[in-house]
Amino acid sequence: MSEYIAPCDCRRAFISGFDGSAGTAIITEQKAAMWTDGRYFLQAAQQIDSNWTLMKMGLKDTPTQEDWLVSVLPEGSKVGVDPFIIPADQWKRISKALKSAGHVLVPVKENLIDAIWMDRPQRPCKPLMTLDLSYTGIGWKEKIAALRAKMVERKVLWLVVTALDEVSWLFNLRGSDVEYNPVFFAYAVIGTDTIRLFISGDRMADPSTREHLLLDSSLEAEFKIQVVPYESVLMELQAICVGLSPKEKVWLSDKASYALTEAIPKAHRYLTPCTPICIAKAVKNAAETEGMRRAHIKDAVALCELFNWLEKEVPKGSVTEISAADKAEEFRSQQNDFVDLSFATISSTGPNGAIIHYKPVPETNRALSGNEIYLLDSGAQYKDGTTDVTRTMHFGTPSAYEKECFTYVLKGHIAVSAAIFPNGTKGHLLDSFARSALWDCGLDYLHGTGHGVGCFLNVHEGPCGISYKTFADEPLEAGMIVSDEPGYYEDESFGIRIENVVLVIPAKTKYNFSNRGSLTFEPLTLVPIQTKMISVPLLTQKEVREVVDGGEQTHSEGPKDLVS
Repeated sequence: MSEYIAPCDCRRAFISGFDGSAGTAIITEQKAAMWTDGRYFLQAAQQIDSNWTLMKMGLKDTPTQEDWLVSVLPEGSKVGVDPFIIPADQWKRISKALKSAGHVLVPVKENLIDAIWMDRPQRPCKPLMTLDLSYTGIGWKEKIAALRAKMVERKVLWLVVTALDEVSWLFNLRGSDVEYNPVFFAYAVIGTDTIRLFISGDRMADPSTREHLLLDSSLEAEFKIQVVPYESVLMELQAICVGLSPKEKVWLSDKASYALTEAIPKAHRYLTPCTPICIAKAVKNAAETEGMRRAHIKDAVALCELFNWLEKEVPKGSVTEISAADKAEEFRSQQNDFVDLSFATISSTGPNGAIIHYKPVPETNRALSGNEIYLLDSGAQYKDGTTDVTRTMHFGTPSAYEKECFTYVLKGHIAVSAAIFPNGTKGHLLDSFARSALWDCGLDYLHGTGHGVGCFLNVHEGPCGISYKTFADEPLEAGMIVSDEPGYYEDESFGIRIENVVLVIPAKTKYNFSNRGSLTFEPLTLVPIQTKMISVPLLTQKEVREVVDGGEQTHSEGPKDLVS
């Protein structure tokens, strides 16, 4: 199951008009409702029409999907779901609630949106890219061997890999089937002496891919990859399970689709919230860490060139949200090993900044000016790493209130970045660090504080994060990379967000938490923060030192002092 999807899978956007990355649409005979989180309240309200009821997740009066269904369904109803697009854990929760109310959740054989979507795009099947050890640090055979060691620990015979970024990471391959995410459509099934890669098209015909995967080499049987058609994964899983003895298990994530999960008889399932690949991928090795550092240096150069250009061009009145986003991509594309953006650039000025995941389009495109706050949230995919950075700036004179709000956000940003915490700390425990200064004044923001970041992979990566939601429950450990991005937004006025990508590293403390070990963060992002937005009297001496000593890169009028 993926947060970012190909055009052929954008069924919610087709039926509702809402194209945010998070949301669930439920349609009954008489009603239609859309659930989304605080990042998308404004956007969803603008994109859906009067046929829909917007359900704002996280607000106390918003019902859960299952509670709403129970309240509107006629007695003894059936609720249909495409079993390939709902995670098994979500199916289990909704099914239980419906059953207790006399209803039943059923898998449908054909997605009903597909039945009416006449011009639905084809599923992409684009060429693959191989990554050598200078980028990955570990070869795919070594990754398979380490994975099998984990399987032995858990006493399982097979592991099913369904997450696209996990397949990409495991085989040191990248693709472009999903916009901004260097992944490709595939499944992998790993046995104790078998590797099966389920993938469509003739992508395995490429000589470099064949050489990379040693498909034509004499190889130990346990590392010989069997290439199998993508569509045959259900049938193959069922065949594997037929041959299992009663106590033999197949391991997969409980976030895998209900369809794949059901292909494995319950007695043979070994379900966990995340796979061992998910954890290994999150903890970057030395080569990946150095690659991420290189990527962020290049990204800082590109954005400093952009800021310099904006300082000169905005006063002329010719720069718009779209042209600024295009210019950011132009500067990034000039950097070595640039591949693509890591997500659609959020280039927003004035009231558009209050739309947390705003994407400029011609109908909403505003000109940047010296009278409004400008928020730029952008990132890139380089072969050596993935970037994600947000900066908020003003090209005129910010008001005292705007500076006050910005400084509260900055204080929260510093509180996370400078935090020292014991080994084993879970990300949700750090979330209030980012909100404390805002809370003191009765302000807040409706999104998480941080997410994991992949290494030339998805810009949003599990299983770690910094969020008020307790699902950010995988303990932070050295080598993990997350974002630190508190914000504040006023509807129809402005948006403020400050985001760095940070690396979890060991910290030195006097008592070391009774030998548990200490951790802190090292900022990877080197993009300056505009000092004219800071109300210095609101900062403590320690916070001023963080800003001045380089914990937070700053600039006053332009980035000239950072770019040689």
